[in-house]
Amino acid sequence: MEVKIEESWKRRLSNEFEEPYFHELTDFVRQEYTTKQIFPPGKLIFHAFEQSPFDKTKVVILGQDPYHGPGQAHGLCFSVPAGIDLPPSLQNIFKEIGEDLGLPTPSNGNLDRWAAQGVLLLNATLTVQANRAGSHQNKGWEIFTDRVIRILAEEKEHLVFILWGSFAQKKGEFIDRSRHLVLSSPHPSPLSSYRGFFGNKHFSKTNQYLERHGIELIQW
Repeated sequence: MEVKIEESWKRRLSNEFEEPYFHELTDFVRQEYTTKQIFPPGKLIFHAFEQSPFDKTKVVILGQDPYHGPGQAHGLCFSVPAGIDLPPSLQNIFKEIGEDLGLPTPSNGNLDRWAAQGVLLLNATLTVQANRAGSHQNKGWEIFTDRVIRILAEEKEHLVFILWGSFAQKKGEFIDRSRHLVLSSPHPSPLSSYRGFFGNKHFSKTNQYLERHGIELIQW
């Protein structure tokens, strides 16, 4: 089937789009957008892939669900458009960057600037119903995003996978640690950030690894 997604990803995922589960998923998602308020806007479902083509991806940060409040989700995990208040997890991410790298909190929470540098900001589930966290889980998105992670892990070398929280860590269990750097810690949510997210230094560790392998650093 025809899926509007960035070309380098389309070449690698074309077989996935023909799988029965993906046809069922797209039927479900189309019906949801027709009958309910769904986030992100339909044109931004694959925004992470548009911003981070396969060949340019060097860091992967895994999220779970898109934000389910009005105006928040725009296709990148943890990110919100400029002008939207920073969600608590993103506030904590910026706080850790400040402690780790001495950088000030940005003026907005739009992480397109990370994505443009090759940070794939990938949610496990790419759509959600308004005000209903988890409403599109177990519909097929997780199978699709598992496939994305596997393609990256198998076809590339020296990627950095950043896995915050038990959900992301479980999703990344199969990644070959001898080929890639896998950084794990508790989630930046206020419920868990003080149990080991703060002080994880994942941002400096990412750049140290990239530097060792001659890869351009991320400007966090």
